[in-house]
Amino acid sequence: MASQASLLLQKQLKDLCKNPVDGFSAGLVDENNIFEWSVTIIGPPDTLYEGGFFNAIMSFPPNYPNSPPTVKFTTEIWHPNVYPDGRVCISILHPPGDDPNGYELASERWMPVHTVESIVLSIISMLSSPNDESPANVEAAKEWRDRKDEFKRKVGRCVRRSQEMS
Repeated sequence: MASQASLLLQKQLKDLCKNPVDGFSAGLVDENNIFEWSVTIIGPPDTLYEGGFFNAIMSFPPNYPNSPPTVKFTTEIWHPNVYPDGRVCISILHPPGDDPNGYELASERWMPVHTVESIVLSIISMLSSPNDESPANVEAAKEWRDRKDEFKRKVGRCVRRSQEMS
């Protein structure tokens, strides 16, 4: 029997196929596994990432939507809120409840009302305005703050590579 998580994910996939959202596309990595999605985010206009095609894997836990998915870019991306291995670090992907480190409000963290669409739109927003307060990639955050030209050069290289790969 299908779980609540798989039924919810099937509905979200159907909704996204029926009503695509500007800025990204999403589908299953393998049609037999509803818990692993392939997402392509188009670099948002008027940002350093404009024109890029950034692929990511979104992996959902069996108890979704009570726990958040993980999102990991498979395309190289230089950003303060993306770990060097590609994992995305934004508040809504952190487990629900109070932040043990005291940086985030519970209301900023994962809530079961989030959908694939709201997660990806948050990632697009992250690309538009990096948060260098608690970076996942410290080197990228330092460049973002102190050496903007170097940061822009690295992002530009990622955008060009992503265009060649797509």
